[in-house]
Amino acid sequence: MAELRHLVLVLGDQLDAESAAFEGFDPACDAVLMIEAAGESTHVWSHKARSALFLSAMRHFAQDLRARGWTVDYRALGDDDDAVLVDILAARLAQHRPRKLVLVEPGEWRLEQAIRVRCSDSGMTLDVRDDLHFMMSRQGFADWARKYKQPRMEFFYRHMRERHAVLMEGGEPAGGRWNFDADNRAGFGKRGPGLVPPPLAFAPDDVTRGVIDLVESRFADHPGSTAAFDWPVTRADALAALADFVEHRLELFGHHQDAMWTGQPWLWHARISAALNLKLINPREVIAAAVEAMRLHRLPLQSVEGFVRQVLGWREFIRGMYWLDMPGLRAANHFGHMRALPRWYWTGDTHMQCMRAAVGQTLQYGYAHHIQRLMVTGQFALLAEIEPQQVEDWYLAAYVDAVEWVELPNVAGMTLYANGGRFTSKPYVASGAYIQRMSNYCDGCRYKPTERTGERACPVTTLYWHFLDRHEAAFAGNPRTALMVKNLQRIDDAERGALRIRAAAMLDNLDRL
Repeated sequence: MAELRHLVLVLGDQLDAESAAFEGFDPACDAVLMIEAAGESTHVWSHKARSALFLSAMRHFAQDLRARGWTVDYRALGDDDDAVLVDILAARLAQHRPRKLVLVEPGEWRLEQAIRVRCSDSGMTLDVRDDLHFMMSRQGFADWARKYKQPRMEFFYRHMRERHAVLMEGGEPAGGRWNFDADNRAGFGKRGPGLVPPPLAFAPDDVTRGVIDLVESRFADHPGSTAAFDWPVTRADALAALADFVEHRLELFGHHQDAMWTGQPWLWHARISAALNLKLINPREVIAAAVEAMRLHRLPLQSVEGFVRQVLGWREFIRGMYWLDMPGLRAANHFGHMRALPRWYWTGDTHMQCMRAAVGQTLQYGYAHHIQRLMVTGQFALLAEIEPQQVEDWYLAAYVDAVEWVELPNVAGMTLYANGGRFTSKPYVASGAYIQRMSNYCDGCRYKPTERTGERACPVTTLYWHFLDRHEAAFAGNPRTALMVKNLQRIDDAERGALRIRAAAMLDNLDRL
């Protein structure tokens, strides 16, 4: 190749064939750089399946680019010892000497800053382009948020529905309501979920099997398993997964989207979040597929709206809030919690059946749906006063779909309330009775979800009431939590004293629960 004009850096979560980074790409004078850096798996103690998914998807994407006739400089694990990504980048810039480095906005503030600094120090011209995968730009979100003292997803969601004409009828929301969330909270009852169509599975091909062997060798001490690895790793796989969800599970997704059941990791969920976050598919085609299925097959509006809200509303909102509030978001600790993450978050070895189920599933698959994350593993971390940064690192490490722009604001802002309600109106907390209502996790547990004191008291229930007791004054003044405080105030002084003693014993022995 003659003098290199553009070197296009494609990061592991930017596997988008229509990426803005490729605009104007000329195979005669441009090249692509992709980097597998061990530090991206060790920055947090990443689940083996998470590393395998990223690496396999990256290698398949590089194959697709080469099939176009493009030059791809692919740096595999081991090619550059264990250098960090930006050091490998600097070495490749020195090797290729392009006139410009081109990339789409990274999904992590830390990495974007490191790339900018490295290019500035070396005098390299840097062209960072908007990520057109998303349906609102970072600047567009900042302009929208400037209108509100406290940004709220619901207002943003309505704005996006109108802007993109999604589920709209003559300027009004389809069905006369913007939000059908109240209709989407049903549990299964004692009979359980019944027959659930399993999601489409993707048997590992030669590339994926090679990656799994590499991960098992290089990251042998990392948590989780690759034994059940069957994630989509190509765009064709991702489109097939989307079509399978729309055809077989979207119809009942909404009604039971918050429910949980032992041994049923997928239920009616889409299982496409990882493919979306790697950019193998884009939100526009995902939303269009759901809306078209509703039109053709008369699917329930509540299910389609609930799904659209997650993609068009929450996903876009969370990404905007991440870039609006970084880097301060990473340090947020509204309640001043400083306890260590219990060891069983990495093993599932706990007497609490709900945590054993959710953590065990996470370790097996690298997956849990939003209520398992928010109201089981996440809620417990909040009630147990765990330091937010340790919890954030666990979520980034544990889930195959975790990229910091989506993980951090979800955990710090919604799950832990660590940013003090910047974009949520209350902490999401409930007693063990909620978990009992929404799952079968409490069946056979040594703890009783209805008991808050005594040896059989459920840790979730005890710590829930302790949390309210500790923050009674603040929560009494919040309309969204005032009723919780009124219920707390019905507990007499003697039982409150017993509750505090029991909670203190639990908090001092989290690893033994």
